[in-house]
Amino acid sequence: MIRNRMKQLWAEGKPGLNGWLGIGNSFTAEIMAAQGYDSITIDVQHGALDYSSLLPMFQAMQASGVVLGARVPWLDPAMIMKVLDAGALQVICPMVNTAEQAALFVSYLRYPPLGQRSFGPTRAAFSQGPDIAAKANDEVVGWAMVETAEAMDNLEAIAATPGLDGIYVGPADLTFSLFGGKLAPGFDREEPEMVAVLKRIVSTCHKAGIRAALHCGTPEYALRAVGWGYDMVTVSGDSRLLAAAAGASVAAFRAGQDNG
Repeated sequence: MIRNRMKQLWAEGKPGLNGWLGIGNSFTAEIMAAQGYDSITIDVQHGALDYSSLLPMFQAMQASGVVLGARVPWLDPAMIMKVLDAGALQVICPMVNTAEQAALFVSYLRYPPLGQRSFGPTRAAFSQGPDIAAKANDEVVGWAMVETAEAMDNLEAIAATPGLDGIYVGPADLTFSLFGGKLAPGFDREEPEMVAVLKRIVSTCHKAGIRAALHCGTPEYALRAVGWGYDMVTVSGDSRLLAAAAGASVAAFRAGQDNG
């Protein structure tokens, strides 16, 4: 079975850079996979796509060697197992609020005796190579998303869940849940109270022997997060990057037009 290069990076003491895809198109996925990310996650929760888009996107990215991942819509065993069978080596599960939910998530990721994943690696059998039954439990990375006040109340218990690889922070929902009356949801938080929360999460993860990941809006903020100890950072995503590049191009043309 192929190795999970994200785990190899961590073994070398290096953080991973994760790309994000919300456009259900294999060509844009192929373009993003060629840009040098360590892993790329397809957003099945909020992205404009479903499983029928995800599988060809995985196929288009395979040649790049990037670690393939997916954020599933919810704590649903059927979809978690389905993205794994499609070839995901990294799964992010949203809205994990308790240790019990984290334990269920882990059980859906792992083959017996460590979990209850059903065996049927439809595409993974071809894309990941042989010995999946024996090696997948060691190669698949599972991230539980902490993004609510309830999850923060249970943070230490979630982090202590046996078999969980890490906690993925969704700063928009977390900010909204913790300070909804005071702070609007969004990335790259500068408020001292939110920075303290982000630092607490990474510290709790490392004390529990697991990894921490943060969704960021800019590379500058992602570098700060790495400085705080985050093991994986996501920077923006396909739709935002497309809009930013197109907007900058149009703005440059309009400025030249006005100056002409």
